[in-house]
Parts: sequence; structure tokens; C-alpha cells
Amino acid sequence: MLETLFPNVDGADMWEATLETIYMTAMSTLFTFIIGLVLGIVLFLTAPNQLWANKIVNWLTGAFVNIFRSIPFIILIILLIPFTKFLIGSIRGPNAALPALIIGAAPFYARMVLIALKEIDKGVIEAARSMGATTWTIIRKVLLPESKPALISGITVTAIALVGYTAMAGIIGAGGLGTLAFLDGFQRSREDVTLMATIAILVIVFIVQFIGDYLTRKADKR
Repeated sequence: MLETLFPNVDGADMWEATLETIYMTAMSTLFTFIIGLVLGIVLFLTAPNQLWANKIVNWLTGAFVNIFRSIPFIILIILLIPFTKFLIGSIRGPNAALPALIIGAAPFYARMVLIALKEIDKGVIEAARSMGATTWTIIRKVLLPESKPALISGITVTAIALVGYTAMAGIIGAGGLGTLAFLDGFQRSREDVTLMATIAILVIVFIVQFIGDYLTRKADKR
């Protein structure tokens, strides 16, 4: 049945491309979470009337986030080709896609972190400060626990966006389902290959969403 519907699909190639997409998504999501979390916390704490209030640092961090959040991903990939080649030694393959994926997604997630932190009741933070808690203690014991559901929900949305980014990165030979759909599907007029790659991407997205929703519900103690 499948061979009739998808006569040009090579199972081994499809599986390898799927694993490459999962690898790129997982690695970029991990580093995006770390970098985006740091940027979001810095944006929050350096804002006026906050613990690290600093106009210059807040403006510079905000400018970095806004600039890279605003550049279309396909253009960002092209702009980062020299940097990627210097860092990775190549502009092809799953690892070569990681710098653009991370730089493109981390500022987006940083804004989501900032929004999550702004939703925290200021009274909770003030109570911790009045008891002599250090800034690091407030971050670990107040900010992160209080915003955990929103942080998980945000990284879920970001991870799903990264799946789409990996497909776009495939156009320049980053590997994964995007490359397979473009080179083996579109350019060779094999619609069944493109369709199967699309279905595989959708399955990955549904799984990421399911895991993210589950973790968000577990983290929400309300």
C-alpha cells in the first residue's frame, strides 16, 4: 500500500533525514533554552526598578534581541555563512545549521522569558528581598519556579518553530527532512517524497507539542 502511494520514497533515506531533523531540533532547542533564559533574565533584572537596574545593559540586550528576532530566518542563514564556516568548518550538514538556528531562536525565546517573568507577582519578589535573599537566590527560588509553566510553554512553541527552521535550512544543504524534500522531492518532481517529508515533520511537531503540554500541566501547581 505504502509503496503504491509513495513509490519514490526510500525508507532508509527518510529515516536518516528524520533523525537529522530531530538532532538539529533537539540541540538547537537546548542551547536556545539556555541562551534565551539568560537573555530574558538579564532583560528583566536590568529594567528600571529591578534588582540589576541598568539602562545601558538593558538597552544593549534589548537591541540585540530585537535585531536578531526581526531578521527573517532564511536571510539570517545567508548572513551567518562566514561565521558558520569559521565555527564549524563547513556550511553543509546538520551541525552547520546549528549556529543560525540558535541565533535565530534564542532572541525569540528571550522575549517569551521576559513576558513570563513580568507576570510574576511583584509582592513575591519584594517579600524575598525583604528577607535578605540574594539576587541569585531570588532567581533560583522565586523567578524560575514561579514562571516555570510559562517557560516550558514558551520553549515548546520555540521548539516547534525550530522544526520549521530546520526545514528552511535544508534548502542550503543543512540536511534533514528539508533537504530531502527540496533536493530529492521538489527538484526531481517527486511529489510523494515531499509529501512524506511533510508528514514526518508534522509527526515531530505533534510529538513536541504533546510533550510540551504534558510538562506544562505538570509544572502548573494552580
